Amino acid sequence: MPLTPVLTKRFGANAPWLLDNYVKLDGYAGLRKALTMQPDELIALVKDSNLRGRGGAGFPTGMKWQFIPQAKPGEAAKPHYVVVNADEGEPGTCRDLPLMMNDPHSMIEGIIIACYAVRAQHAFVYIRGEAVHAIRRVTQAVNEAYAKGYLGDNVLGSGLRFDMTVHAGAGAYICGEETALLDSLEGKRGQPRLKPPFPATNGLYDAPTVVNNVGTLASVPYIVLGGAAWHKQMGPDGSPGTSIYSLSGRVANPGQYEAPMGTTLRELLEMAGGMSRGKPLKFWTPGGSSTPLFTAEHLDVPLDFDEVAKSGSMNGTSAVMVFDSDDSVVQAVLKWTQFYEHESCGKCTPCREGNYWTAQILERIWHGQGTLADLDVLLDVSDNILGRSFCALGDGATSCITSSIQYFRDEYLALIEKNPNSGVQPHPPALTGAPA
Repeated sequence: MPLTPVLTKRFGANAPWLLDNYVKLDGYAGLRKALTMQPDELIALVKDSNLRGRGGAGFPTGMKWQFIPQAKPGEAAKPHYVVVNADEGEPGTCRDLPLMMNDPHSMIEGIIIACYAVRAQHAFVYIRGEAVHAIRRVTQAVNEAYAKGYLGDNVLGSGLRFDMTVHAGAGAYICGEETALLDSLEGKRGQPRLKPPFPATNGLYDAPTVVNNVGTLASVPYIVLGGAAWHKQMGPDGSPGTSIYSLSGRVANPGQYEAPMGTTLRELLEMAGGMSRGKPLKFWTPGGSSTPLFTAEHLDVPLDFDEVAKSGSMNGTSAVMVFDSDDSVVQAVLKWTQFYEHESCGKCTPCREGNYWTAQILERIWHGQGTLADLDVLLDVSDNILGRSFCALGDGATSCITSSIQYFRDEYLALIEKNPNSGVQPHPPALTGAPA
């Protein structure tokens, strides 16, 4: 499939992050059209487009907007909020930050349209604290939008008011989970909430709240202008539209590649110039480190929410990390597990204790001190984390462990053989790239 610039069509233009330049490139035309429609019409349009959330879960956006309860005649309405999850912290993921740096007004325009659709007056953009450059860029864009009448009182003569607050997080990966993000916005420690109730009814400040990803909201103005049918022309029926695939690792030209949903890794590698060192592909992640690993046999799996799931993984954040034959799967899994151990918020025992133990076991195996029983323990601990942790961080942390043992058990055994007391009979060949 060819590159299909939609969200990235302004990348490389003359400073598209400046409002005047953005307007010259059809900026805020979607908002002008949206304000001529009724809020429920907008929700129906987004629902009909089948836009699915680009933050990882792939939940239908229009359905999420429709869940926001509207006050009945005579009832006192609670305030409604739109919250933008820009806490991009998944290892390998790099698409929201380039979008906010190159084209922040597309996100802002989508946010205002979302506010109008769900009858919200205030939106919050929660950006990962380490991304100081993006925080400054988005803050500048918000200030420009206020100055030009796209935010504040009487937006574009509509008589409506919309406000937007840019909030810098403190660098906690857990705040990528929507309810932990909401707690952090409220000034509390970032930890996931028990669900139900869900944010749609009891979100920020216990009020109805829509939580959407940067790319999801940036897609909305294009759908308003182009229509649902236009959006569904790209990609498969179940996952229409485009996706920004973040390619990193052993590729000749790593970066962001926007293509229709359902593009395969084989096609993405062709776009990126192939493998960087001429070595064969060994393993890769279709959606970041929290998704089960794929191997060379999955080169032609369409990368969309449904097909990736059928093949045993998740599309996630479309963070494609590529590894070749010289890379150790055990080392990669160890580094990811140490990340999850460090980032666990500690609220639930399975994630807090389980990631601690899996990290210790993997480190022991990597340094040639593992035993045959360690593999069974790794799988048993992972099984006790999966489905039993408070949020998806625990579940995601087990994905790389279980899938790597499924596909590369021999590589674990080769490292375990280095321990004379491992209980494994040595057999060649030794693992390439293993520590001496």
